[in-house]
Amino acid sequence: MSVARYAACVEYDGSGYCGWQRQVHSPSVQARVEEALSRVASHPVEVACAGRTDTGVHATSQIIHFDSTAPRSARNWLLGATSNLPSDIAVQWVHEVPPDFHARFSALSRTYRYLILCANQRPAIGYRGVTQVRADGLNLDAMRQAAPCLLGEQDFSSFRGAGCQSKTPFRRVDRVDFGTSGALIIFEIQANAFLLHMVRNIVGALLQVGTDQMSPAEFKQLLGARDRRLGPPTAPPQGLYLTGVEYHSKFMLPEVKPLWFAPESVTL
Repeated sequence: MSVARYAACVEYDGSGYCGWQRQVHSPSVQARVEEALSRVASHPVEVACAGRTDTGVHATSQIIHFDSTAPRSARNWLLGATSNLPSDIAVQWVHEVPPDFHARFSALSRTYRYLILCANQRPAIGYRGVTQVRADGLNLDAMRQAAPCLLGEQDFSSFRGAGCQSKTPFRRVDRVDFGTSGALIIFEIQANAFLLHMVRNIVGALLQVGTDQMSPAEFKQLLGARDRRLGPPTAPPQGLYLTGVEYHSKFMLPEVKPLWFAPESVTL
């Protein structure tokens, strides 16, 4: 039997999971996805992902790949996986790819969004998907002034989480943007790759800029210090989403849909 390789786009609410990566002690998104695909294949299936999200972090466009000898169409994989997944995980598409495709190593960039709700009272709906601050609690202009220093390839040790296994602290940030939609502030960042907790540590510092506990100049100095011990606390996980992974057009992957509940009419 010949082996075929497939790419798939997975969306999930990470609130009930220890993160993407399979763990012995806690439920993970990877384990649930592999269990569902294995049932469709009638043999064990292991998957590789574009980025390992942390405990409580969500994704609208996590890209995975897996191999199988089972004679299934892309539609068979999609419908079969969906019927075997819990309601907080969904497969958006499945596409056959060449054997040299790799969800992680073929990725050109990743995009994350962080949602901040400016409200005096906590929400009852959607509270697991945002980080809340006071309605008048953030100076967005100051945050916008601080963020551009992140652009380019540089050492992000000041925003690197403890236990990060990357061999280098250098990453290339291609884009940082802020947008608003009603009471939501939307921070978006695109880079070739990210260090452990890098986005949440950046947001944690930007929140201090927004509350006037740190100036934009001090934010830049923190980046240049290359010392995580000087940084403020890590931002909560529930506001963070992996929303896009970019690949070469030769793989002809389906277009990634935007985060559906953050209006795309917002200029970012």
